[in-house]
Amino acid sequence: MSDERYEIQQTNQNVYQANETEGENFEREYEKGARNSSETGPELGKPKKGKKPYLKENHKRLLKRAAALALSGVLLGGAAGVSFVAVNRIAQDSSEAEKVVSSTPTLQTAADTKDGNIKGQSLDVSDIASATMPSIVSITNKSVQEVQNYFDMFGMGGQMQEQEVESAGSGIIVGQNDTELLIVTNNHVVENADTLSVAFVDNEVYEAAIKGTDADNDLAVVAVKLEEISDDTMSEIKAIQLGDSENLQVGEQVVAIGNALGYGQSVTTGIVSAVDRQLDEASCNLIQTDAAINPGNSGGALLNMQGQLVGINSAKLASTEVEGMGYAIPVSVAQPIMEDLMSRTTREKVSEDQASSIGIKGVDVDSETAETYGMPQGAYVAEVNEGSAAEKAGLKEGMIITKFDGTSVKSMSDLKAQLAYYAAGETVNLTVSVADNGEYQEKDLQITLDAADKTEETNSEQEGENSFQENFQGFQGDGLW
Repeated sequence: MSDERYEIQQTNQNVYQANETEGENFEREYEKGARNSSETGPELGKPKKGKKPYLKENHKRLLKRAAALALSGVLLGGAAGVSFVAVNRIAQDSSEAEKVVSSTPTLQTAADTKDGNIKGQSLDVSDIASATMPSIVSITNKSVQEVQNYFDMFGMGGQMQEQEVESAGSGIIVGQNDTELLIVTNNHVVENADTLSVAFVDNEVYEAAIKGTDADNDLAVVAVKLEEISDDTMSEIKAIQLGDSENLQVGEQVVAIGNALGYGQSVTTGIVSAVDRQLDEASCNLIQTDAAINPGNSGGALLNMQGQLVGINSAKLASTEVEGMGYAIPVSVAQPIMEDLMSRTTREKVSEDQASSIGIKGVDVDSETAETYGMPQGAYVAEVNEGSAAEKAGLKEGMIITKFDGTSVKSMSDLKAQLAYYAAGETVNLTVSVADNGEYQEKDLQITLDAADKTEETNSEQEGENSFQENFQGFQGDGLW
């Protein structure tokens, strides 16, 4: 019997713009697979205000790259490059928050066709593709990440180096408010983004911003400003219609649409293989399907045969001995989360002179450590700086930060990523876990953010690690000011 380990992969595809050894396999239990190449991925153009052309890459080049990818043995995650809506609120919700002013162009829903409403009818796959493609988008995430250099990989010393990383995923148009078009996707598709761009069905590309994320449920909502979307594009796109995932039956036919391999939208079909599947690292039960879900499909749509959204594609089980095991977040789980995220304030990264900090040295409490020590996952406070925002707010050593302004925090990097969107002087809510007689109790603190000090942040990293390593072995330290 083979002892090969199965691997749950999130379906986003990353394209690293640095020279790496082709075919190297980086395995983790729930990895966001990375595609290593000296080439960049398919270009979606340079998004600016107003519409921009979609630049198509040579097809032969794509096939060569796909073949090289298949031969390399690199295991890819499901979001080629981590969902929510009152999806259909644009057509059904009369609340003031989602009403559209008369001067603002409005969306049809994907259920509206020239020949009438498809709701209630069982369609063939081509009908579904035609009706719902206008609701699906491609998302490109560009970020700068630290990677191990060549010499350090072989124990020859050397420092970490920065490189630009481009990843591709999918998204689903779920509605609009007075000023924004709203798109649901997976959290892992947009996390750590420096810039986000969205390509619509007409191949036009626009800049997007993160409206809200929920790392626990791997969901996110991004927004595109309506004033920047051309009338032509608005006439081509539609909001998806929500279905009922709770009534899905095993064996029922479904259709998956997404940005497979980052090359644009493609359609696959299959059946519901199982419902209420529980996977490691997943906070909810998932829909299992044999419809092909490939790198780049993360955040894309799983549809029933009425063209309604029943799931948000998120992950696949990958192994040489496994075929046809993809997973989607049920829309019944996603909908209330979407509604919350859609109501949040859209944020963009603040400028360097507005950068903020809270004034702690901390370390990660990852899932393994949390289980070992019986503590919540998050950012462990190893030290509080005297006179800092953290001290003034009542943050103390030993507390674990689990949420920042309502968004889950799983690590110090999560906390830093959130801070990048908040300016010094802003007041936000911190949720912390406090040890009490062997158990952890949640507590909320209000904190007014300090201005960041880049010099102190750099110096604090090793200090934070040392102070925590004295008490706990195996944690990786990090500093934050």
